[in-house]
Amino acid sequence: MAQTTDCYWQQHVDYTMDVSIDVKSFQYSGTQKLVYTNNSPDTLNRIYYHLFFNAFQPGSEMDIRLQNITDPDSRMMTANQTSRIAALNESEMGYLHPVSLKQDGQTVSFLEEETVLVVDLVNPIPPGGKTTLDMDFKGQVPLQVRRAGRNSSEGVALSMSQWYPKLAEYDFEGWHADPYIAREFHGVWGDFDVKLTLDKKYVVGGSGYLQNPQEIGHGYETPGTKVKKQKGKTMTWHFKAPMVHDFMWAADPDYLHDTLQVENGPTLHFLYKNNPEIIENWKKLQPKTAEMMQFFSKNIGSYPYKQYSVIQGGDGGMEYAMSTLITGERKFGSLVGVTAHEMAHSWFQHILATNESKHEWMDEGFTTFISSLCMNEIMDENKDNPFENSYRGYYNLATSGKEQPQTTHADRYDLNFAYGQAAYSKGAVFLAQLGYIIGQDKLMETIQKYYEDFKFKHPVPNDIKRTAEKVSGMELDWYLTDWTQTTNTIDYGIKEVVADGEKTKVTLERIGSMPMPIDILVVYADGSQETLYAPLRMMRGEKENPYPSLKRTTLEDWPWAFPTYSFSLDKPKANIKAVVIDPSQLMADINAQNNIWQAQ
Repeated sequence: MAQTTDCYWQQHVDYTMDVSIDVKSFQYSGTQKLVYTNNSPDTLNRIYYHLFFNAFQPGSEMDIRLQNITDPDSRMMTANQTSRIAALNESEMGYLHPVSLKQDGQTVSFLEEETVLVVDLVNPIPPGGKTTLDMDFKGQVPLQVRRAGRNSSEGVALSMSQWYPKLAEYDFEGWHADPYIAREFHGVWGDFDVKLTLDKKYVVGGSGYLQNPQEIGHGYETPGTKVKKQKGKTMTWHFKAPMVHDFMWAADPDYLHDTLQVENGPTLHFLYKNNPEIIENWKKLQPKTAEMMQFFSKNIGSYPYKQYSVIQGGDGGMEYAMSTLITGERKFGSLVGVTAHEMAHSWFQHILATNESKHEWMDEGFTTFISSLCMNEIMDENKDNPFENSYRGYYNLATSGKEQPQTTHADRYDLNFAYGQAAYSKGAVFLAQLGYIIGQDKLMETIQKYYEDFKFKHPVPNDIKRTAEKVSGMELDWYLTDWTQTTNTIDYGIKEVVADGEKTKVTLERIGSMPMPIDILVVYADGSQETLYAPLRMMRGEKENPYPSLKRTTLEDWPWAFPTYSFSLDKPKANIKAVVIDPSQLMADINAQNNIWQAQ
């Protein structure tokens, strides 16, 4: 089931939180006022919260999954091929527990089921209704294992992502209260008002706009103005983040904080350790980050917020609202690359915000696609095919015998390898290959229209397909179906090239199950070239000539059920030097060896 843009509805939740953090014990407590608006057509009798930090305990689902998957995630999650979560002691593990919960002033019952809190409401929320939920909660920050945590391998004190009781998403498919087993997140849009009280030696950065910069200082204050320091050993940081579905923060006493204003764009914040070995790279990163912001805003759509923070922390790279956590002790190219990828997520995960548990390829793959284009430009890589790594990853997957359809739930992939290649590589190829089908200009127009039509709407796979159909005028259900719902592969070949009097007969064959339109390049002995185009009948349309400098002949449609397809060239075979299927190499044909015929 899918929705049209004019009938989408979104739930809305506003968070007001006041939290105190003990930086010695890494424990924290807080209050949360949550105003939930039910914009659905359904009456809600029950709601769910995520309690992510409860995953970082021995015996949790995340721990057991690490112990049972044959290729566990090595990014801080395992040590000597064993789960690091299993070895956490009581002071090292994480937890997040509600202490009390009231709905509109009345006490409600709730049940913790590890990383999910089940709440039976006192008063059901009718369609269009609102309710206020007041919670006292307490937590403990785990050792850095996955994304969030304390005392990272690079010495960052606090990487605070998915740290608060977070309301689960309810949409046209129902509740999405998935347990946290190590994949990524889904959330409800709303406004966050967050106060964080902690040791005043610590510098904080993350999502949102700092409301009290003149009390905080640390590079947030207006230049040239006096900072009014808060009394005592602690300091309260007050942030507001409008229309986001997440709130991350990080803190360390040794953070340096730089800012850079993007022309006609947001203010960029950079927080990184005062480590002489990395400072030069982090300084060089800053103008490149401004270039990224301008590239994505031009090629996807305008960035809607006034700030973006790049923060050293976490266990690799992970996107959050208005911000990212990245490891910082990298070579310069790697530092730029991870920043480009995570920043691109701001559009696909934090503004479009597809459900990554169900459609992870739409976020990771589309992000990989656009960040590959960005890196090719801002780092002067000048690759003919900026997506070559994604195609290589997809070919490894498709020929491994371990591929599962992209419709597989993110937690249910048998291997991390299969998940990663399906989400990142095959997801990126979905867009790159869509450009091969409908044309590169139509592809970029599709991405921009998709963003404009579906921002803040949690789109599903049918939405990108329908957008491409509207832009191109083609029928594309076959493409979405075969590429994402099956493991069918593309394999076309040149079966034979034979003399036919003064002409030449070329016969192509379809070996794989997945249909595609075919571009053919013919190179003649005199050095001249031309292209031919065999549209796929079920597309009900044709792309524009991708090689305008060459003559193109559009052939009759190739119906998918026919395993072979022949056409004639008006020159004798002796005059033909080579025939090539897909000279762009953007069609993900798993066997390129049979795509070329050369005269002997």
